[in-house]
Amino acid sequence: MLSRTFLCVAVASACAPVFADTVWLKNGDRLTGTITVYDGGKLMLTTDYGGSIPIDMKKVKTLQSDRELLVKQGNDRKEENTVSRSIQPAEEGKVVIADGGAPETVDLASIQQIMKPRPLVQDFTWKGSADAALDFKRAQNDTDDYNLAFKTSARHGLWRHTADGEYNREKENGLTTTDNWSAEYALDRFLTDKWFWQTRFNYKHDNVEDLSRQRQIGTGPGYQFWDDELGAFSLGTLINNNRYQYSDGSSDTFYSASLKWDYNRYLIGKTFELFSTGELGKPLSGAADYSLDAEVGLRYKVTEWASLNVKYEKDLISGTKDNNDLSSSRYTAGFGVTW
Repeated sequence: MLSRTFLCVAVASACAPVFADTVWLKNGDRLTGTITVYDGGKLMLTTDYGGSIPIDMKKVKTLQSDRELLVKQGNDRKEENTVSRSIQPAEEGKVVIADGGAPETVDLASIQQIMKPRPLVQDFTWKGSADAALDFKRAQNDTDDYNLAFKTSARHGLWRHTADGEYNREKENGLTTTDNWSAEYALDRFLTDKWFWQTRFNYKHDNVEDLSRQRQIGTGPGYQFWDDELGAFSLGTLINNNRYQYSDGSSDTFYSASLKWDYNRYLIGKTFELFSTGELGKPLSGAADYSLDAEVGLRYKVTEWASLNVKYEKDLISGTKDNNDLSSSRYTAGFGVTW
């Protein structure tokens, strides 16, 4: 009998969900899974039976989680961030937050965000995206457009590695009108939880334009405004050594100062992602008046890993050799994966 009792306990423990979160709805339904984020009125619950499910918080009666979560509350007077050890169910429209002190009952309506807390020093995190846009048109003018892009970032402790690249090619009636690629690598060393020092290498190759090669090596301080489950935003100021090489064999070498930004923000329970990256540069002497390389876009997550995206890209170099302004704009829509 004793052996049977231990066996039953072991089986029951193995079958019981580990750290499962529970959401009770006002219509009487109960959902279990893992609460990943709450923002913009949408609570994202990841399940093994239906993937990620967005839930309207107005339909939630109460909820429960025994995992550590960052809960942001706000009203007209103040905002308060609490790292809860657990969130326990309460009467309709309320939850009990336990943070190590006395448990506090709060209104669900007062909660603005719920997310997993992200400490400064982490063993290893890796995230990224890869996008592809293809456009083929067969009419009076035949056109073939290709755009491939990737970006990935890995963090280990106080070090962060970022790499990205892009390839563009356009043909019209068999004639190549655009053919270029670019690659960049950056290494960041965090000095505090916000400040970091960046060293970066960037290279661009163009087979069509007069400015055929661009090489840039830069270093300088940066500031991470935030980096959490809902996105990230950082600014960096760099002093760069640049080399421009032209199709006729001539070249320019000069120093420049630049401001670089990297922004992304998840909206409506991580269903949409707004993102923008770019750099505004000013030569310290000669070569050009200024340069701008920027993109802004929107992703819609079809599944946990697949997404649709639209992007606008702007590349501008003013006052180059012979006072020519090199400017290009590009709109793309395509399919991608994120991780």
